[in-house]
Amino acid sequence: MSSVKTKTRRRLYVEADPGDGPPPLRLSPAWAGRDISLEDFENADYLEGWRFELIDGRVEVSPPPSPRHDIVAVWIAKRLNAYSDSRPHVINFVTPSCRVFVPRRQMATCPQPDLAAYRDYPSRWPPQMFSWQDVQPILAVEIISPRYANKDLVRNVTLYREAPSVREYWIFDPRDRAGRLTLRVYRKRGARSWQRPIDVPFGGTYTTPLLPGFTLVVDPTA
Repeated sequence: MSSVKTKTRRRLYVEADPGDGPPPLRLSPAWAGRDISLEDFENADYLEGWRFELIDGRVEVSPPPSPRHDIVAVWIAKRLNAYSDSRPHVINFVTPSCRVFVPRRQMATCPQPDLAAYRDYPSRWPPQMFSWQDVQPILAVEIISPRYANKDLVRNVTLYREAPSVREYWIFDPRDRAGRLTLRVYRKRGARSWQRPIDVPFGGTYTTPLLPGFTLVVDPTA
């Protein structure tokens, strides 16, 4: 009976810095639906272009936005930033990169709106501030993507209602093939309930007491 010789593999050891800790998780679309802790989620690396949200302790993933989606996002961001420049006492920070932490849910929940506007956002980042939990927006804006409409029309209506700081939620719908953008607005009544939604048609004008002097014609080409 012949014997088979096996090669002994040499093991390489690299001395680790005890302060480094384990490497962060790298989230990809394969993480959709998986449970994750808030700490691991906040410290994770993300596959560029995709959007990752933590909803009731699970990862939800959305693909990169379409050109139509991006046109609307850039347009409304310009309008809100211009308003912020002229009236910083009303809103002084607009961003597409925040997370809105929703309290009093059983598991950690922090959706990421397409845009959010803040009042009294700190002009200098305090050294003790490490999380989006430390600041909360007064306005959340979403732009519907065809395959993920339920997220903005149903899920986020509930989540932003439960976020105490959010006073209005704007939903832009660019799905019409003729390019006729529409807007639906939810306004808070009290701390945790919405008034009946306001629907603004293409070319219609929206004004709000939340942003005095702000006028929005729902047409990116206007």
